Amino acid sequence: MTQNHGLEHSPGYLFFDLLSRVFSPYQINPFNYNPMRAILDETIDFERLRRKCAIKLFLCATNVRTGKVRVFTNEEMCASRVLASACLPLFCQAVEIDGEHFWDGGYMGNPALFPLIYDCQSRDIIVIHINPTNRADIPKTAPEIINRINEISFNSSLFREMRAIAFVTNLIDDGRISDGSLKRMLIHAIDADDVMQQLGASSKFNADWEFLIHLHDIGRERAGIWLKAHLDMIGIESTVDIRAKYL
Repeated sequence: MTQNHGLEHSPGYLFFDLLSRVFSPYQINPFNYNPMRAILDETIDFERLRRKCAIKLFLCATNVRTGKVRVFTNEEMCASRVLASACLPLFCQAVEIDGEHFWDGGYMGNPALFPLIYDCQSRDIIVIHINPTNRADIPKTAPEIINRINEISFNSSLFREMRAIAFVTNLIDDGRISDGSLKRMLIHAIDADDVMQQLGASSKFNADWEFLIHLHDIGRERAGIWLKAHLDMIGIESTVDIRAKYL
């Protein structure tokens, strides 16, 4: 029997959900208090991260005024930029950085793949899906409809980038581009759609340790399955059919 990890029956969640649809974060939280800022400052040494990091990091945020994506790199990392990359406009005030205001990067890049193509040498991209791309049932209740709208919106930027990658791949495979000016990308994907489809929008607000461990265990299990089946194909060929999965 599938355990329900949603908060649909929580009076606190229902009240907060209703409140967020009537009042904005600027009304509910006029002093713009965000407990995540203190947690980030306490747990992450951003100065060291900016100075010395073994891997390239890219965080994207959406410019509220222009609607354009902004990608933050290692040298720019700080608590404000992390908060900007995860700022949901119905629950948090836009995060101001250098005079501009930002919302969650998922609206324009979820994740943004172009930095991996232009700024990294590796041809392999492994996409870890946290939102289901497909749902078997048509949403009929208001929360279900809103949840599906958000899923489609957050997946749309990924689908657009995958379409561009597929287009370039076809040009290379057909021999129409042979001068090496464009890189043939190898795409891989790890997902758990069968599990994520069972979780409603309210589960995203479930911070229960048991639930977080549940998600952690599923992630490790699916990653292990993928590694066992496809690790040898890294650097050789894609292990996902881009056209079937994304187009």
